[in-house]
Amino acid sequence: MRSLLRSQAVRAMAGRLSWGLGDQAVSSITNFVVGLYVARSLGTTAFGMFSLAWVSYGVVLNLSRGLTTDPLMVRFSGVPTETWRAATAKATGTALTAGVAAGAVSVVAGLVVGGPLGGAFVALGVVIPALLLQDAWRFTFFAAGHGKKAFVNDVVWGIALIPALFVAHRWFDTVVAFILAWGLSGAVAAGYGCLQAGVRPDPRGTLDWLKRHRDLGTRYLIENVSASGSSQLRMYGLGAIAGLASVGAVRGAELLLGPFFALLMGLSLATVAEGSRVLQRAPHRLRHFCAILGAGQAAAALLWGLALLLVPHDAGRFVLGDVWDPASELILPVTIGIAAAGFNTGAAAGLRALGAAKRSLRAQLINSAGYTGFGLIGAFLAGASGSAWGVALAITGGSVVWWLQLLAALKEHLTSEKEEMRTS
Repeated sequence: MRSLLRSQAVRAMAGRLSWGLGDQAVSSITNFVVGLYVARSLGTTAFGMFSLAWVSYGVVLNLSRGLTTDPLMVRFSGVPTETWRAATAKATGTALTAGVAAGAVSVVAGLVVGGPLGGAFVALGVVIPALLLQDAWRFTFFAAGHGKKAFVNDVVWGIALIPALFVAHRWFDTVVAFILAWGLSGAVAAGYGCLQAGVRPDPRGTLDWLKRHRDLGTRYLIENVSASGSSQLRMYGLGAIAGLASVGAVRGAELLLGPFFALLMGLSLATVAEGSRVLQRAPHRLRHFCAILGAGQAAAALLWGLALLLVPHDAGRFVLGDVWDPASELILPVTIGIAAAGFNTGAAAGLRALGAAKRSLRAQLINSAGYTGFGLIGAFLAGASGSAWGVALAITGGSVVWWLQLLAALKEHLTSEKEEMRTS
């Protein structure tokens, strides 16, 4: 009987993880197509401008997740429906509030900078509230175990993106037009998410949500922003040291790893919730779960990177245009860095499931400092190539920190459980 229940639990977990992969596959294809359009249409320098706006969006996105959906995933995965609905209304309302505030800052910054780069940041500010809301719906659906709804929501975004990109390319063909096309089609999906959930975002609950979950939210905010902020600082520094073309080359190499990012991010949508379920049922199995998760992602990244190294030159130029030549030289170091990051996400999922925010924050801050420092030192020494190798070295070395923190947190948790059993 126990074996049967375990088999059913494994199948259920596999099903939920599959929806995570499917959902992120659609999301990554959406982002990949936008990146290809910009790279092929506007060249390396304009793609560098687009990339600076993109990494800035990543910082805001991770800020929003740290305050809203990360605490929700830890505390409201698998709860009764009414509890989930109440938490979802406040979490999505908080995401919308964060988007409005960040959008205002982006618009002002764009107006101050001026020129094509400033225009990109103005466009980003206009669409960012809807983008954060759409992302929040995805995580709330996975917390409820409804990964299929997240998948459908991203399909809606992908469908809306097709005519939007056509208009942007046919009549405008500028960085601003592509950002607006990407963001406004995301707004369609954000609106559809309200219908799917049957929940209306409640921005009035923002302060209450932040207050109730500040123990996790504050640490996750710092952790997430340090991760994406280090990427932003590295890109800004690379642009200042080696020029916007180098930024475009690094982003182009990362874009080539898009299918693996689909795997990495798709699993991350569901792994915290699944880790929480493993912890509830069999705490001693969490380390095994995290190890398999991390090793599998690292292996997938290495295989994909190897396949990219074998791509013929003409095929590469067909996909990325002029960006292919500088980007192809960075495939090896970018692959190593992303494989190491995939291995680290196994440990990160375990720390999130344990609610060990202090330990995950410590690991992320150390890794972010290494990422930025080694990335900029490498840029100073050897431009885009040096920056890529510096980042690969920093992430690989950071694996030790992540896994030591997970093992320590697991030991603390199991010790605490034994003490509770003795006193009960």
